[in-house]
Formats: sequence, C-alpha cells, structure tokens
Amino acid sequence: MSLTAERIVELFEEDARARRRLAELLVSEPDVRLAIINAVIRDVATKHDLAELRRELRGEIERVREELRGEIARVEERLRGEIDRLYRLVAAALIGIMVSIATTVLVRVLLP
Repeated sequence: MSLTAERIVELFEEDARARRRLAELLVSEPDVRLAIINAVIRDVATKHDLAELRRELRGEIERVREELRGEIARVEERLRGEIDRLYRLVAAALIGIMVSIATTVLVRVLLP
C-alpha cells in the first residue's frame, strides 16, 4: 500500500497530537513562520482599515441623520397644515354655535 497525500491528510485528521507536533515543527522554521504570518496578515484588519471603516460609518450615519431631518421637516409641515385645518374647523363650529345661541336668545326675546 502506497502512502498518498490524501492518506497523509487523513492520518493528520485522525491524530490531534501529530497535528500539533507538525504545527510546532513548521512554526519553528523562520521562513515557514514568516510565510504563515504574511498569509494571516492579509486577512487581518489594520488600524487604517478600521479608521477607514469608521469614516465610512460616520458618513453613513450623517447621511441617515440628514434624511431623518428632512423627513421630520416634511412631517412637521404636514402636521402644521392639519392643525391649521382643524383650527379653522373648530373656529367655524364655534361661530356656528354662537350664531345658534344668539339666534335662540333673539327669538326668545323678540317673540315672547
């Protein structure tokens, strides 16, 4: 039976102790350790990456704030219009009630 790469991988999958020993051997070699570090560093976020992400998030937050301010202004304008309409409606109703009361009083006074 020949030892294939597939079989070697299977053997390492089965033996955790052997995997640890292989890892220790690999990282003890400066060139291999440097290659591993360089490969890992490509996947690690740097301070610059985080600062750029922070700037993007702040810009997005500011854009959402502006959007909300605009929406709030539109809602306030609609509410002002509704309040004005309701005010006119209540004023007209009050005038109608006062005219009705005045008419009733005048009818009672003038027509005993």
